[in-house]
Amino acid sequence: MDNNNKQRKRGGGKHFSSSVPLSLLLLFGSIFQFFLQLTSSQSYKRGLQAVEFILTIMIIVFLNPNLSFAKQSKINGLKMNVIDRCWRLNPEWRRHRSQLATCSVGYAGKMTNNMDKDLIYYKVTDVSDNPINPKPGTLRYGASMIQGKVWITFERDMNIKLEKPLLISSFTTIDGRGVNVHIADNACLMIFKATNVIIHGIQVHHCKPQAPGIVMGPEGKVTPLGHVDGDAIRLVTASNIWIDHNTLYDCPDGLLDVTRGSINVTISNNWFKNQDKVMLLGHDDGYIRDRNMKVTVVYNHFGPNCNQRMPRIRHGYAHVANNFYQGWVQYAIGGSMGPSLKSEANLFIAPMIGSKEVTWRKDSQKNGDRWEFHSVNDAFENGASFEITKGGRVPKPNYNKEQSFEVVDVKFVRSLTRSSGPDHDFPTPEGKILPFFGRLWVMRDLNPRHRGS
Repeated sequence: MDNNNKQRKRGGGKHFSSSVPLSLLLLFGSIFQFFLQLTSSQSYKRGLQAVEFILTIMIIVFLNPNLSFAKQSKINGLKMNVIDRCWRLNPEWRRHRSQLATCSVGYAGKMTNNMDKDLIYYKVTDVSDNPINPKPGTLRYGASMIQGKVWITFERDMNIKLEKPLLISSFTTIDGRGVNVHIADNACLMIFKATNVIIHGIQVHHCKPQAPGIVMGPEGKVTPLGHVDGDAIRLVTASNIWIDHNTLYDCPDGLLDVTRGSINVTISNNWFKNQDKVMLLGHDDGYIRDRNMKVTVVYNHFGPNCNQRMPRIRHGYAHVANNFYQGWVQYAIGGSMGPSLKSEANLFIAPMIGSKEVTWRKDSQKNGDRWEFHSVNDAFENGASFEITKGGRVPKPNYNKEQSFEVVDVKFVRSLTRSSGPDHDFPTPEGKILPFFGRLWVMRDLNPRHRGS
């Protein structure tokens, strides 16, 4: 692009009543005494955590004595993004899991095709995997063998090692809420010529390349597969896909690829970390079917230790909004073959050393004057800058009613993305208190550095 056609964007007390009913204080005192006894009778660590939990409740009650549960829920809701407000504030969400399908935004639209009276609820009880003849109770059996609309949950915390890539059938939801599910250390996930798929609340990491072979594919059909590079999640000719609240990291190729004509994809509330190539949108420079690709990237947390491709886009269109970028090495957003991208109300924090520029464009004399990269209401810290297309139109996502959502002021991005990843795996600064699922958690216990992840 000619230097004259470029420009850069840069960025460089309440009063509380302390009156608490005596009966409430006596109640807290009794509970506190109980947990002190627990400390002496069980492991010190468990007892200390329990005492810390009770102290947290007492602090909140002292500081907010006049807040009803309904008012507190409303305040908590204001700190959540629109997806999370849709279901997290319902204390009965476990009994109404399929409500989640009404909460998606962006190009995936509402995933209501994944819910109705014919929906089959399937629970994973077995961590084993047979890629050709999967057993009932395994993840592969639920994702590949059962025909119709399937909602998959997990009986308990699980570490699943797949023997071959898992091909997920159309109208399948993988819902890891409430448990800690890892898919790791071998093959990972693929959505191949499927539609209406939700992947929510799991961790996928340390995936490995796979040699060609055969696997049980969608609708119980044996499917030949070529070489697989080792992506965490790969979309191939897929449509209406929602990837939400997952943690992806440490894979030899990429973490999330949207390729070969895939369309109408929303990538939201995920935590991407410890990775060279993070997200690829568009198969290769010659695959022109990806011109129809439309992807929404919203409320995600990128970092720490991410190098590039957040995302890298070819041909198609991406709306990248309200994401938190915790540094990069080469670049954050890049691409080739004249894609269109609207970066809106994202927070970009440049690394202490290395490139401060957010964007990268592959050199191309043929397509160099067709770039449509625009930054609208983004924020830049630590010297970050964004090279935008000057004089061109700002591409709009043109969402329909079901896809549309309000892009929030960038000053709220830290709050909107603090629950990225599964509900037990927040990328949140330690030492802060977060009201969540009607409970109060101490962030020190949730920070991954303290959990050995």
